[in-house]
Amino acid sequence: MYFAALLARTEDGWEASDTELDNVETLTDLADLAREAAVDDDTVVAFIEQEDAWFGVIRVDGEDDPRVFLSNAAIAARSSYGAMLTDELLGRDDDDATDDLDSLDLDGTEDGEPEPDNDVEYDTSLDAVNGSSGPPFGPLGDAALLDDLGVGEKELLALDGDALSTIADSLGCTEVLEAVR
Repeated sequence: MYFAALLARTEDGWEASDTELDNVETLTDLADLAREAAVDDDTVVAFIEQEDAWFGVIRVDGEDDPRVFLSNAAIAARSSYGAMLTDELLGRDDDDATDDLDSLDLDGTEDGEPEPDNDVEYDTSLDAVNGSSGPPFGPLGDAALLDDLGVGEKELLALDGDALSTIADSLGCTEVLEAVR
């Protein structure tokens, strides 16, 4: 199950809204949704989380390209919204994504493979050995996207569990986020 919310920065603080992702098929769709929630083209931060397995943060500043961070790309890629974001970050097109999704079982794991251990660190040097071109086990994207808002790169990379609440604490909008949870 997903949780998604948009946090729009205003001159009085943050405004949050629960976000319905049913009509979101691309990062562009998500960025457009964020821009609709923006106040005076100010920053909007979108949160997506799937049952503490992974989280994503998408930042939209006016008409600038969205900035994206995923806590664990390999696990996120096994879900529809996570796959959308992972594919965007890896520069894969829709045909590549469709081929990958065809190999997924209904529970989101590849046929015949056990679910990955969240504590395993991904070693990119193994890609050449294994011939893997999939997303890494671990973070992917712009870990510095919240630096100027009070969440440093190191802090973001170290988050697990209820990461969105920790981020909201740092942004000063915990109550606003919890109101839409």
